[in-house]
Amino acid sequence: MIRVIIAGLLMVSGLFVLGIATVGIFRFSTMLNRIHVAAKCDTLGALLVLSGLIVLSGLTVFSLKLGLVIVFLWLCNPAASHLVARAEVKTNPNLGQICDFVDLTGETAKEGENK
Repeated sequence: MIRVIIAGLLMVSGLFVLGIATVGIFRFSTMLNRIHVAAKCDTLGALLVLSGLIVLSGLTVFSLKLGLVIVFLWLCNPAASHLVARAEVKTNPNLGQICDFVDLTGETAKEGENK
């Protein structure tokens, strides 16, 4: 019974984090902010939901597979979001007008400058 309660709490908290991420994606205006919210919250939300499923299933082969999914998500989700953010910085010429950022050459882009 306690295992079911702990698993339920983990899954509900993971769904809460994923819901907050969805609101954040629609709330933020720039692409870089949206990528940041999606990367952080999706990783944490998936971790919590999958951890709840691991607790619910107990120590089985299925839980080991879920653990491998968690490791895969922890490795791939931040790397993929970083590559998408780099592509946005490299291809959007008007990004310096919207926000300040450090571009790929290491120089700080000031407001209103186009490179």
